Amino acid sequence: MAGITLQQAEAQLAAYLAAESAVLSGQAYSIGGRSVTRADLAEIRAGLESWNSRVVQLSNRTQGRSRGRTVVPAR
Repeated sequence: MAGITLQQAEAQLAAYLAAESAVLSGQAYSIGGRSVTRADLAEIRAGLESWNSRVVQLSNRTQGRSRGRTVVPAR
């Protein structure tokens, strides 16, 4: 099973951005004494951070810039 591709991560990031916009345009409302809340904005923002990190990480890999470092201890 292959890992998540850059395109999949970008699609998820776009979905979370759309969800955030939807929540910000009307997170909760009431009609006839009943209340409806669309989603938890904090959870959406946590997902945004997670998927943004994955997109950055995968983008860096495709451009040959990984975060791997070689450490040589001083003698």
